[in-house]
Order: sequence, then structure tokens, then C-alpha cells
Amino acid sequence: MNIFDLKNKALNSQFGEHIIGYKETGSHACYMIYGVLKSGEKDRLIKPGKGHEEILLAMVGDLQVTGYYNGILIEGTALHVVGDSECILENKGTSDAVYVISGGHSEGGHH
Repeated sequence: MNIFDLKNKALNSQFGEHIIGYKETGSHACYMIYGVLKSGEKDRLIKPGKGHEEILLAMVGDLQVTGYYNGILIEGTALHVVGDSECILENKGTSDAVYVISGGHSEGGHH
């Protein structure tokens, strides 16, 4: 059993995200991304890619989303994004926003 320190790794990363995937689990079946958007930060691209699907969950704070979906993803709500569809995230709030993306491979999408 492994425990992953996602928050601190995301906060200390260049891009504000930490990904758990094959490197940590040894499995290509699924992955998870923990992301932090600072107040006023924008242009965070969400794009699963060919053969992948992701569920984006706004955990803390609301996320302004444009692209595949246009609107506000309110804290506690989720959005399903498939393949080459893309969304751009922006945090218009006054404090950090946190999101989690759970992803997996669609049929035929294995690396």
C-alpha cells in the first residue's frame, strides 16, 4: 500500500499539479491528478487526449471553464471530458482553488 502526498507535491511543482500514474502504481489502467489554481490564475489546460477520459472535480472553490464546456464548475461538481476535447480553467476567486482529475484509458487507448 502506498500513501501519496498530493497537496505538497502540487504546491511545489512548476505547473501546480501532481499526477499519480504508472510510475507510482505500475498500472496503465487509471491515473489521478491533484491540481491547485492560485487566485487569479488562468489558462490551465485540461485535455485528456486520444483514447483517454477524465472526470474533473472542483474540490475547493469554483472554476471558470471555457472550451468543451463553458460555465462555472461549482465546488463539489464534476465534468466528464473525453479524448481531444479541451477545457481551460481559471480561478476568479480570492483564494486557491483545488481540483482533482481521475482519468483512464478508453477502449483502444492504452499506451
